[in-house]
Amino acid sequence: MKYCRFQFNGQAQYGLVESVGGREAIVRILLTAPEDADGDMESLRTRRIESIPLEEATLLPPVRPSKIVCVGRNYREHAAELGNEVPKEPLIFFKPTSSLLRPGGMVRRPKISQRVDYEGELGAVIGKTCYQPASDADIRQYILGYTCVNDVTARDLQNKDGQWTRAKGFDTFCPVGPVVSDEIDPCFGVGAGVGVKTSVNGEVRQHGSTRDFIFALDVVIRHIAQAMTLFPGDLIPTGTPAGVGPLVAGDVVEVSVEGVGTLRNSVVDE
Repeated sequence: MKYCRFQFNGQAQYGLVESVGGREAIVRILLTAPEDADGDMESLRTRRIESIPLEEATLLPPVRPSKIVCVGRNYREHAAELGNEVPKEPLIFFKPTSSLLRPGGMVRRPKISQRVDYEGELGAVIGKTCYQPASDADIRQYILGYTCVNDVTARDLQNKDGQWTRAKGFDTFCPVGPVVSDEIDPCFGVGAGVGVKTSVNGEVRQHGSTRDFIFALDVVIRHIAQAMTLFPGDLIPTGTPAGVGPLVAGDVVEVSVEGVGTLRNSVVDE
């Protein structure tokens, strides 16, 4: 199942996305928000509408999280390219919800930064309240689905500050979308995994797989949930592969996750 969030008759709505005539389209409106399903999307009531091709819809961020909890340095090659040691346990940090940006929206390069980087990632969306789960609990039950995330970063400010809040937290620094999907397996078992790719102006800059995670997704979620309650709708970007680099005004950056779709945003100077 895939869903998006979009503008419809002047209101924000959730819509189910299906293949129509060989391309993805919104075919139904969800009458209840997915984060209110307690992990049971099949229980949600829907209303059929005339199908709207996904690329023609005015899309919004498909999540409304209480918090965005990110994982840093979760690929060995990415840690190495920035001269960092591989962490011994998941390295987590926050992005504020004010950093969310819709698909097609403009990433703004702040005046106070000289280098703003893309970081394409798989994002996990929580569907069921999770706090200190039992050691034998299947973490899949807490996940609603997966999406594409661009963890935009003011790299010079990250290095200057020593901690990451400002560098990761500017408005527009968390593009998300275009859909949330529960149709992929992002690495819970041996051999599992999905591809994560980032392109700038059509040129591939990052190409990795979630099977190369240092910390598998169930380990990450357990680690976070030992400290804080994860609520339905919360977003967990899971780390970026090697190949990060700077963006300039006029660039078009695309983050693709295999089986989910492509998140596309342009870049402007503030």
